Amino acid sequence: MSAETPAASGQFTRRRQQFRAWRGTRPFWAGLYVMLGGVPIMYFPYAQLKLGHLTLAMATTAGAGSLIIGVLLVVLGISLWFQKHIRVFAGVAAILLALVSLPVSNFGGFLIGFLFALIGGAMAVSWAEGVPPAPKSATETGPGRDAAPGTASEAASGAAGEEAAMDEASESNKPNDLSGTSPANGANGRRSAD
Repeated sequence: MSAETPAASGQFTRRRQQFRAWRGTRPFWAGLYVMLGGVPIMYFPYAQLKLGHLTLAMATTAGAGSLIIGVLLVVLGISLWFQKHIRVFAGVAAILLALVSLPVSNFGGFLIGFLFALIGGAMAVSWAEGVPPAPKSATETGPGRDAAPGTASEAASGAAGEEAAMDEASESNKPNDLSGTSPANGANGRRSAD
């Protein structure tokens, strides 16, 4: 493929939509923030700032600890992207590492890395996978839905709606315990071996 060969039509759009779908099924931004928090924490203890002929070294005695904290934060961020089921563990670990970085590595990478890791960890802990929208059925998109308000179709749908509400109310009174452990059957939260 040469530089003059045009890309397949819509390939960029298709890849962008695939990435968007992948990103929506995992704590993407939490992982990114945690990784961005790890970079300044592991960089600043080894950085040397040059002002003309003056070299300002920010190396500390806890440089190895800063490097370990930064690498762990980057690894936690990557694992948030590819293993979404460990989000609570990774989020709590990122928050704890961010707090430990305050005394260990130049105030947590001059508060930049600390804040990124803290916010990313909180986002990871609070992330929940969204529920995909349910497809619309033929009854929801039928011709009666397009009728003007106050017509006969609205009255018919109102009566059907009341019946559906009564059915839902009677369903809500039923126990919704699928584990088989309830005080009604004497299990009290214990599962039997049979």
